[in-house]
Amino acid sequence: MKYVVAVSGGVDSVVLLDMMAKTIGSELVVVHFDHGIREDSAEDARFVSQLAEKYGLQFFDMREELGTNASEALARERRYAFLREIAGQFDAPIVTAHHLDDLVETVAINLKRGTGWRGLAALDSDVLRPLVDIPKEQLIQYAQANGLKWREDSTNASDLYLRNRVRQQLVNIPHDTKRQLRALHSHQKQLKKEIEKEVAAIVGDDSKYSRYLFTHLSQGVALECLRVITKGALTRPQLVRCLLAIKTAMPDSVFEAGSGVNLRFSTRHFSL
Repeated sequence: MKYVVAVSGGVDSVVLLDMMAKTIGSELVVVHFDHGIREDSAEDARFVSQLAEKYGLQFFDMREELGTNASEALARERRYAFLREIAGQFDAPIVTAHHLDDLVETVAINLKRGTGWRGLAALDSDVLRPLVDIPKEQLIQYAQANGLKWREDSTNASDLYLRNRVRQQLVNIPHDTKRQLRALHSHQKQLKKEIEKEVAAIVGDDSKYSRYLFTHLSQGVALECLRVITKGALTRPQLVRCLLAIKTAMPDSVFEAGSGVNLRFSTRHFSL
């Protein structure tokens, strides 16, 4: 079985690649995405290419000129699009180097953005993250003990990015607190699966949905159901406006929810 390993050239992904190369060997495919945000980013690609050659592994890379003003969200979207493209070619899972400190930062960022309980279920996807229980400091220790070299991303010191600002605020969090957050995260991921199962049972697989049902559900449950129906395309405020429209819109009207999602109403039902 192949594994597509995302390698940026930073210490985290360099350690991940070394660990996996020693345990899995030639079944790895090294993938690097250059956002074109930094002037020296092309050097990262060359460095990762040399790493792949050192381990005798296949290497794929892509560069896009996103520019210095590119958002973190856009950079992540384009990176994962390329990773999934390569993963599709090999029918292989994607492996990333997210570690315990990344998880803590992501939870903090999500809560800061108002994502609610879902913020505690961060990094929940089909992507494999074998380092998620390991703190950053241990990865650096591993790299130093094994004589590994890596690249430092100069943008990690920039206050332009929310993650960097949050990282500075979390730098002194005790290790035990991180472990507690990790345990909470695991529990929340399980709760998320149970919630999604219950919501799927409520929504069903019909193309039309009962307005009467949605007017009698609690707001929290109704919003979760709408999130499923709209395939996660809408923000929470947009979902709230959808719920209001379900309760008040006239028959034969259309509500434009945003992101290309439109709700069409009859007297008793609505559809997308």
